[in-house]
Amino acid sequence: MGTFAPSPVIRDVERSAVKKVARRLVPFVALMFFVNFLDRTAVSFAEPNGMGDDLGLSAAQFGLASGVFFIGYILLEVPSNMALHRFGARRWLARIMVTWGIVSLLFTWVESTGQLYGLRFLLGVAEAGFFPGAILYLSQWVPARHRTKILALFYLAQPLTTVIGAPLAGLLINQHGAFGLDGWRFMFLGVSIPAILLGIIAWFYLIDRPADAKWLTQDEKDWLTAELARENGTKTDGGQGKAPGHGGRGALKAAFTSGRVWVLSLVYFGFIYGLYALAFFLPTIISGFEDQYGTKFSVLDKGLITAIPYLPAAIALFFWSRHATRHGTRAWHIAGPAALGGISIPLALYMGSPSATIAVITVTACSIFAALPVFWSLPSQFLTGAAAAAGIALINTMGNVAGFAASYITGWLKDFSGSYYLPLFVVGGFMLLSAVLMLWLSTRPLPQAADTEQELITTGH
Repeated sequence: MGTFAPSPVIRDVERSAVKKVARRLVPFVALMFFVNFLDRTAVSFAEPNGMGDDLGLSAAQFGLASGVFFIGYILLEVPSNMALHRFGARRWLARIMVTWGIVSLLFTWVESTGQLYGLRFLLGVAEAGFFPGAILYLSQWVPARHRTKILALFYLAQPLTTVIGAPLAGLLINQHGAFGLDGWRFMFLGVSIPAILLGIIAWFYLIDRPADAKWLTQDEKDWLTAELARENGTKTDGGQGKAPGHGGRGALKAAFTSGRVWVLSLVYFGFIYGLYALAFFLPTIISGFEDQYGTKFSVLDKGLITAIPYLPAAIALFFWSRHATRHGTRAWHIAGPAALGGISIPLALYMGSPSATIAVITVTACSIFAALPVFWSLPSQFLTGAAAAAGIALINTMGNVAGFAASYITGWLKDFSGSYYLPLFVVGGFMLLSAVLMLWLSTRPLPQAADTEQELITTGH
């Protein structure tokens, strides 16, 4: 059956609609993600700057405190995303932000290891569903061919969180004595309030679907609505060749019985294992430079050094995603960075100077962040409706299992072995496994060929 090229008028409508979505929604949702990741990783800045000594934390205890967040997160991840699908992103994402902002604020007054564990668990409960909900929300605003670009713009918030957030945390920690608080306590106060304020704004600013967007013309609304409906009609419920799942039980079954979803979950596990090993322990590793190399850094210096790998990572994310958008997403867009990150991260501690160590860690950070937005363009290519909500949440749940594992195992192995050599080899092994699984998945046929992920990751069309 023949196909017809879109008319110049339709192309103009498409271009203007996608541009408006990119300008009106992506920056705000990315700002929400920025605050989300900053609050989640704030303990990594607090631990080497007073919290660890004040609470008497060992590396394993800090790893457990970092990782226990993910237990609460994992328990409510899928139910939270199903609730978002039912109640709408505007209400649910706003509720999540206000709740986690309140819990984050309570870290200001934590007094014991037990309280730290409890608050980290509650923070995970409060944040559950935000990230997959944001991915699902943005995926419902643009067709598949524009999704990698949109998600890349959104994902820029994560490396930029450290580029901006690490020096910001250093400045806040330096305000020792403000309101009678230790520096690290004042830092928690300073990073939690924006979450509450943004959550309130989100309630009024976000819109659930293109048809309700007053800033789109009627032609743009009609085109987006029709194009997204056409795409959804060609998708499967989980790569099984069945009709799209719409109900709760059917959607969950579609996601949980899809082998493709589970393999993508394992691929994501490896990336997130590497991401959180860096996020939670890089500030501590940098503090260790003082003993290892006889150097001396101020709190602000440590924040600036922590930020160094993430600026190149943001640049790599942008251009790698742009290449995938222009040439079609292929398996090596994900497997290649996974392999490079897996090889580079264990090498970091064999370098002979702080600058060389940070240079190699920069390669790892670039590898992780370049692949993640490309990866997240895949699930919504073959899942739709409630099945997409469940599938994306399931994949992200596996990633958060990796967040807990990376945090606790890295700290435990450091205490056990006396150094970070062994834990970073484990990180590298998981990332190499992600590369292998991604290449294997690209060889597996998908029962339904129209607009499927298999076409996207093998042919690039």
